[in-house]
Amino acid sequence: MDASQVSQVTEMMYALRNPAGVPTYPIIFIGLGVLTFALHILFVQLMLGTSAITLYGAFNSNPYWRRLGAAMLEIAKVSVSVAIVVGVAPLLFVQVVYDPHWYTSNVLSANWVIGFIIILILAYWAMYYFYFVNGKNQDKTVQPTSRWAMILSLVLMLVVGFIMHSLTSQILHPELWKEWYIQNGVLDYSGSALHAYNPWRFAFFISLAVPVAGGMLVTYRRFKMVREDADHDYLNWAAEVGKKWIKAGSVISTVLYVAWMMTLPETAGDFATSFWGIAGGIAVIFYAVWAQLRLKGEANFCSYMALPMALVVGLVVAISREMLRYGILNDFFHYDFMDYKVVMDWYSTGLFFLTFAIVGGSVLAYFLTIAWKTGQTVGVYTPSAAVNKMGTIAIWIMIIWMIQFFVVGFYIWAK
Repeated sequence: MDASQVSQVTEMMYALRNPAGVPTYPIIFIGLGVLTFALHILFVQLMLGTSAITLYGAFNSNPYWRRLGAAMLEIAKVSVSVAIVVGVAPLLFVQVVYDPHWYTSNVLSANWVIGFIIILILAYWAMYYFYFVNGKNQDKTVQPTSRWAMILSLVLMLVVGFIMHSLTSQILHPELWKEWYIQNGVLDYSGSALHAYNPWRFAFFISLAVPVAGGMLVTYRRFKMVREDADHDYLNWAAEVGKKWIKAGSVISTVLYVAWMMTLPETAGDFATSFWGIAGGIAVIFYAVWAQLRLKGEANFCSYMALPMALVVGLVVAISREMLRYGILNDFFHYDFMDYKVVMDWYSTGLFFLTFAIVGGSVLAYFLTIAWKTGQTVGVYTPSAAVNKMGTIAIWIMIIWMIQFFVVGFYIWAK
């Protein structure tokens, strides 16, 4: 593209901006977007990895694999819920700062955006159908039935992942928006096409499910081994599988990351050899090195670090991903989110952080405590007075939050 064409694209992007501006500094939205994306993608990869284990266990005659598959199904169905809830946050932050790009991408592929929700619901239902059909079977070593439902669920989850991958890729090609919108001189209102994708990028993020699932298996062994009824032979076997998955999966992901960097568009410039371009690949291979050094023998103490380390890797990759997006839109097309008009709204900004820290923190602390105690208790778990008090406090915090929400809303409406 010549300078005049780039200038026209830049003017178009600025013209599509929300004239109302943003309620706080754009860098805050970007920082939160990166953090919440790292959390979201961790649970996506955890869901994909544990779903794959469930499916493999369902077809395997080894009683250990069948037992592990049943256990990982519990992780998979929870991970789907968490991934969906946490995934709302980075989506909101992107559409606030990159609104010209995100909304244009959605309009260009509107049918797929709507289909995303429908396909995701079907994938969720299929997973739960498999779960409920086989939930009555107390002997987890028996081959489960309705395995087609789990296959369908995993395939549909990959489809919705590809849709989101394509929508995100379309953001990075503003120079092609008009070309996609006008087909052979005719305006295309259908929104029926996905216009941009990079198979190496998609494969990279999907492949991370392997080392992340490996981290889950290592953590699973550490978590279960303290129970009185623990089957240490089975748990040690699961941990060994997990360690292999971390190391092999990290190597595979690193290769795919390099392939992604090698196939970046020309608008990315020299990002592949820049600090953040290299840092993303180093972070992934570092996970394999860490597993090789720290997960030797029993390694009871550091086993709990397997998933937090996966989150750290994901955070570095998320930063690298954001720097790539900023590099293309700012360095090549001269669109800078940092010069977005700021109309400071202290109430909404403060409410967000207080909600995140206090409301979310109290509820999450209670749920994690219950999950922890239940998983390490043989038989039925009965919460202590302290745990019950945590739940009561969390409920009252949510009630107070809802009251202030409606009070402020009615106050503004009355004015």
